[in-house]
Amino acid sequence: MSNKISACIMTFNEESNIERCLKSVTWCDEIVVLDSFSTDRTLEICRQYTDRVFQHEWQGYIGQRNLIREMATHSWVLFLDADEEVSEDLKDDIVNEFASGTGDVVGYRFPRRVFYLDRWIMHGEWYPDIKLRLFKKELGHSIGEEPHDQVVVNGPVKTLIGPLYHYTYDDLSDHLDTVNRFSAISARAKYESGYRFRWRDFLFRPAFRFFKGYLLKLGLLDGRRGFLIAVISAFGVAMKYAKVWERQAIKEDH
Repeated sequence: MSNKISACIMTFNEESNIERCLKSVTWCDEIVVLDSFSTDRTLEICRQYTDRVFQHEWQGYIGQRNLIREMATHSWVLFLDADEEVSEDLKDDIVNEFASGTGDVVGYRFPRRVFYLDRWIMHGEWYPDIKLRLFKKELGHSIGEEPHDQVVVNGPVKTLIGPLYHYTYDDLSDHLDTVNRFSAISARAKYESGYRFRWRDFLFRPAFRFFKGYLLKLGLLDGRRGFLIAVISAFGVAMKYAKVWERQAIKEDH
């Protein structure tokens, strides 16, 4: 079976990030882009690197991932977000692995390293953020609860050492905007799954999230950035449950 790789990238108004991402996967055998009707220069930039650029209305992170997976023409799929970059070390790991033969391995996972407020984060919940992103197309797919998708595969998985770089947020405002957006998506998914607001979740889960990220996973070693990440993560959890309550209250009032 061919070991050719299709790099699959989802985009929406990513003109500031997409070229870095595309350059990092020019060694792949194919680049596939699935865009959600960007209004900036994203498509123009993408077409400089590949003619396999498609557009489709947004159907959630999980739905969009599974759609772009079907668009890949090669037997292996490498999932990337537009604000991610394959490091040289990770590229070398993958190339060497495929050159020597993948054997019965059907998926590869690797750490994701976040660049935050002009510094790489090396502790806490953000590192090592192990992701399974490279897998045999016919033996893997995306599942999860919006907005957090994950790949599952039917077969052995191997962990590589080289990191995937993630340029997550431009600044604190961007971080908070994303937390606000993601907490709304998570709250909707939880509410629609039948979950109903519980005070104990609202009170204790944010506190544990801070404790876990800052102390248990040593986020404190990242200094002020580690503290900010832990605080904002806890705030995001609180907002998720508050928004469940908001939806529930509005529904009951009607």
